[in-house]
Amino acid sequence: MMTNAAEESGEDRLIARYFKPLAKHPAALGLIDDAAALTPPAGQDLVLKADAIVGGIHFFPDDPPETVAQKALRVNLSDLASKGAVPLGFLLSLALPKSADAGWLERFSQGLGADADRYDCPLLGGDTVRSPDAVMVSIAVVGTLPQGTMVKRSGARPGDRIVVTGTIGDAALGLCLRQDPGAASRWRLQPEDCGHLARRYLVPEPRIAIAEVVRAHASAAMDVSDGLAGDLGKLCRASGVSADVQVARVPLSSGARAAFAAEPDMIERILTGGDDFEVVAAVPPAHLPDMRTATSMAGVALSEIGVVIEGKGAPRFLLHDQPLKFAQRSFSHF
Repeated sequence: MMTNAAEESGEDRLIARYFKPLAKHPAALGLIDDAAALTPPAGQDLVLKADAIVGGIHFFPDDPPETVAQKALRVNLSDLASKGAVPLGFLLSLALPKSADAGWLERFSQGLGADADRYDCPLLGGDTVRSPDAVMVSIAVVGTLPQGTMVKRSGARPGDRIVVTGTIGDAALGLCLRQDPGAASRWRLQPEDCGHLARRYLVPEPRIAIAEVVRAHASAAMDVSDGLAGDLGKLCRASGVSADVQVARVPLSSGARAAFAAEPDMIERILTGGDDFEVVAAVPPAHLPDMRTATSMAGVALSEIGVVIEGKGAPRFLLHDQPLKFAQRSFSHF
């Protein structure tokens, strides 16, 4: 039965205007039902992940709405990549304050739609509610991979090499610049460095392009969301091992290198600040050459930074052969 437009609620109209165009997968049922109905591809496992971002904590209230949407989706896609999975679709829960007007929603949905197309990850459904204060975006993403092949945190073994994609610390330093604009002068940053650090905080780059590579070569992996030091520690605890990391081998952008050179204490922020959304993995030595070749062909930089060792302690981050001591190894909400 057709619904009379007069009987539609404000939420119905909001969904129809801004989000129905993003629901391109048949499982979404055009967003006219209470749930999606998804059939996994034959011979595939589903990989499920949910992350939320909140205004004032994960992004600034005046950040562009399109980058808020893209960050919300990409932080989830980053987790899929580290598990060796590719996206199938996502659910969106959106809490909006009254300040989020039609213009904000238009830009938010455009940014979300652009990334849904870019990563072939259509909207499957979700919910919209009113927030008393900040915007909150929660996304649950669904990915797929061949049955029994998900790369867990728990597979690292002594002798495996520790590798990481991209560069580390950029987003944390981008946040520093937002909070302390004078840091750019103290660190003697070039304008292009400032722009790079700012972009890395606003919008991460999930490593979906190497999901299959991670699955083929890594014994353990996870994405770096709460800081390299802390997240590598989580991987090691799950695997019942430890690791030694050479800080000089941790890949840094030119902006991060400048910040470290000007203020050596910034190495703690670089290694523990989080929001990198790179992949850290343990790789058997025999697999490392093929993994290097495959990531390079995918256009993703890969750096070997350390080795997995026996033991139960937190990974050691060695600078000039001395272990660094961190006040806090990773970001934590609690």
